[in-house]
Amino acid sequence: MKRLALCVFPIVMMIIWIECTEAVAGQNATVVRVKAGHCPRRLNVVPSGRACVCDDDCPGDDKCCVFDCGAVCVPPAFTKPGVCPRRSHGAGMCAEFCSDDSNCPKNEKCCHNGCGHQCMAPYTVKPGRCGIPKGTPMCAEYCYHDGQCPAEQKCCRTTCGHSCTEPC
Repeated sequence: MKRLALCVFPIVMMIIWIECTEAVAGQNATVVRVKAGHCPRRLNVVPSGRACVCDDDCPGDDKCCVFDCGAVCVPPAFTKPGVCPRRSHGAGMCAEFCSDDSNCPKNEKCCHNGCGHQCMAPYTVKPGRCGIPKGTPMCAEYCYHDGQCPAEQKCCRTTCGHSCTEPC
Protein backbone atom coordinates (compact mmCIF):
# COMPACT_ATOMS: atom_id res chain seq x y z
CA MET A 1 0.00 0.00 0.00
CA LYS A 2 2.83 2.42 0.88
CA ARG A 3 4.56 1.65 -2.43
CA LEU A 4 1.34 2.50 -4.30
CA ALA A 5 1.02 5.77 -2.36
CA LEU A 6 4.63 6.69 -3.24
CA CYS A 7 3.87 6.07 -6.93
CA VAL A 8 0.54 7.92 -6.95
CA PHE A 9 1.62 10.96 -4.88
CA PRO A 10 3.90 12.54 -7.57
CA ILE A 11 1.17 12.08 -10.18
CA VAL A 12 -1.42 13.74 -7.95
CA MET A 13 0.96 16.64 -7.23
CA MET A 14 1.62 17.09 -10.98
CA ILE A 15 -2.13 17.15 -11.70
CA ILE A 16 -2.64 19.75 -8.95
CA TRP A 17 0.20 21.87 -10.38
CA ILE A 18 -1.35 21.67 -13.87
CA GLU A 19 -4.77 22.57 -12.44
CA CYS A 20 -3.24 25.59 -10.65
CA THR A 21 -1.42 26.72 -13.79
CA GLU A 22 -4.58 26.38 -15.91
CA ALA A 23 -6.71 28.15 -13.29
CA VAL A 24 -4.29 31.05 -13.11
CA ALA A 25 -3.80 31.12 -16.90
CA GLY A 26 -7.58 31.25 -17.31
CA GLN A 27 -7.55 34.49 -15.30
CA ASN A 28 -5.10 36.06 -17.80
CA ALA A 29 -2.33 35.85 -15.22
CA THR A 30 1.13 34.69 -16.24
CA VAL A 31 2.61 34.00 -12.81
CA VAL A 32 1.66 31.21 -10.41
CA ARG A 33 2.25 32.46 -6.87
CA VAL A 34 3.79 29.79 -4.67
CA LYS A 35 3.53 30.59 -0.99
CA ALA A 36 6.54 30.31 1.33
CA GLY A 37 7.23 27.11 3.25
CA HIS A 38 6.34 23.54 2.40
CA CYS A 39 3.56 21.12 3.24
CA PRO A 40 3.93 19.48 6.66
CA ARG A 41 4.90 15.79 6.76
CA ARG A 42 1.75 14.99 8.77
CA LEU A 43 -1.61 16.66 9.18
CA ASN A 44 -1.44 17.69 12.84
CA VAL A 45 -3.74 20.73 12.76
CA VAL A 46 -7.40 21.09 11.95
CA PRO A 47 -7.43 22.25 8.33
CA SER A 48 -9.60 25.11 7.23
CA GLY A 49 -12.91 23.81 5.90
CA ARG A 50 -11.81 24.65 2.37
CA ALA A 51 -10.86 22.06 -0.20
CA CYS A 52 -8.24 23.43 -2.59
CA VAL A 53 -6.45 22.86 -5.84
CA CYS A 54 -3.53 25.29 -5.44
CA ASP A 55 -2.05 27.67 -2.84
CA ASP A 56 -4.04 30.62 -4.19
CA ASP A 57 -7.23 28.85 -3.06
CA CYS A 58 -6.08 29.09 0.58
CA PRO A 59 -6.45 32.07 2.94
CA GLY A 60 -3.43 34.03 4.19
CA ASP A 61 -0.18 32.08 4.27
CA ASP A 62 -1.88 28.64 4.23
CA LYS A 63 -0.74 26.16 1.58
CA CYS A 64 -2.77 23.61 -0.36
CA CYS A 65 -1.45 20.21 0.79
CA VAL A 66 -2.54 16.66 -0.05
CA PHE A 67 -3.15 14.22 2.81
CA ASP A 68 -5.21 11.03 3.15
CA CYS A 69 -8.32 13.18 3.50
CA GLY A 70 -7.60 14.98 0.20
CA ALA A 71 -6.24 18.45 -0.59
CA VAL A 72 -6.80 20.96 2.23
CA CYS A 73 -5.47 24.35 3.33
CA VAL A 74 -3.01 24.17 6.23
CA PRO A 75 -0.34 26.43 7.78
CA PRO A 76 3.04 25.85 6.07
CA ALA A 77 6.03 24.14 7.63
CA PHE A 78 9.53 25.63 7.44
CA THR A 79 12.96 23.99 7.48
CA LYS A 80 15.43 25.58 9.88
CA PRO A 81 19.15 25.77 9.10
CA GLY A 82 21.53 23.19 10.50
CA VAL A 83 21.87 19.43 10.40
CA CYS A 84 20.23 16.88 12.67
CA PRO A 85 22.71 15.07 14.93
CA ARG A 86 23.79 11.57 14.00
CA ARG A 87 21.84 8.96 15.90
CA SER A 88 23.63 7.37 18.78
CA HIS A 89 23.55 3.60 19.09
CA GLY A 90 20.13 2.15 19.73
CA ALA A 91 16.80 3.80 19.20
CA GLY A 92 15.15 6.76 20.84
CA MET A 93 11.59 6.86 22.11
CA CYS A 94 9.11 5.50 19.59
CA ALA A 95 6.89 8.57 19.69
CA GLU A 96 6.29 11.47 17.32
CA PHE A 97 7.04 14.58 19.41
CA CYS A 98 7.27 16.72 16.24
CA SER A 99 6.58 16.41 12.53
CA ASP A 100 8.51 19.39 11.11
CA ASP A 101 11.11 21.94 12.23
CA SER A 102 8.22 24.42 12.60
CA ASN A 103 7.03 22.42 15.65
CA CYS A 104 10.32 22.96 17.51
CA PRO A 105 11.34 25.90 19.72
CA LYS A 106 14.16 28.34 18.93
CA ASN A 107 16.75 26.87 16.54
CA GLU A 108 15.93 23.21 17.27
CA LYS A 109 15.11 20.85 14.41
CA CYS A 110 12.70 17.91 14.19
CA CYS A 111 15.06 14.93 13.93
CA HIS A 112 14.70 11.16 13.64
CA ASN A 113 15.88 9.59 16.90
CA GLY A 114 16.11 6.00 15.67
CA CYS A 115 12.43 5.22 16.12
CA GLY A 116 10.33 8.41 16.29
CA HIS A 117 10.97 12.15 15.87
CA GLN A 118 11.89 14.74 18.49
CA CYS A 119 13.22 18.31 18.68
CA MET A 120 17.02 18.45 18.94
CA ALA A 121 19.71 21.13 18.78
CA PRO A 122 21.26 21.03 15.30
CA TYR A 123 24.91 20.33 14.64
CA THR A 124 27.13 23.12 13.42
CA VAL A 125 28.38 22.65 9.87
CA LYS A 126 31.48 24.70 9.01
CA PRO A 127 32.42 25.65 5.44
CA GLY A 128 34.78 23.47 3.45
CA ARG A 129 34.85 19.74 2.97
CA CYS A 130 36.66 16.80 4.46
CA GLY A 131 39.55 15.22 2.58
CA ILE A 132 40.31 11.55 2.10
CA PRO A 133 40.10 9.71 5.45
CA LYS A 134 43.45 9.42 7.19
CA GLY A 135 44.59 6.55 9.36
CA THR A 136 44.59 7.07 13.12
CA PRO A 137 46.54 5.04 15.67
CA MET A 138 43.36 4.29 17.64
CA CYS A 139 39.80 3.68 16.54
CA ALA A 140 38.04 6.50 18.34
CA GLU A 141 35.36 9.13 17.98
CA TYR A 142 37.21 12.36 18.83
CA CYS A 143 34.26 14.44 17.59
CA TYR A 144 30.70 14.02 16.35
CA HIS A 145 30.12 17.35 14.56
CA ASP A 146 32.02 20.43 13.36
CA GLY A 147 30.90 22.50 16.36
CA GLN A 148 33.15 20.39 18.60
CA CYS A 149 36.29 21.28 16.60
CA PRO A 150 38.46 24.39 17.12
CA ALA A 151 38.60 27.33 14.68
CA GLU A 152 37.92 26.27 11.08
CA GLN A 153 38.54 22.57 11.64
CA LYS A 154 35.82 20.11 10.63
CA CYS A 155 34.85 16.78 12.16
CA CYS A 156 35.98 14.34 9.44
CA ARG A 157 36.01 10.58 9.02
CA THR A 158 39.21 8.71 9.67
CA THR A 159 39.77 5.11 8.64
CA CYS A 160 38.30 4.08 11.96
CA GLY A 161 36.25 6.91 13.54
CA HIS A 162 36.15 10.74 13.39
CA SER A 163 38.59 13.51 14.33
CA CYS A 164 39.02 17.28 13.91
CA THR A 165 40.89 18.08 10.70
CA GLU A 166 41.72 21.13 8.57
CA PRO A 167 39.22 21.32 5.67
CA CYS A 168 40.21 21.06 1.99
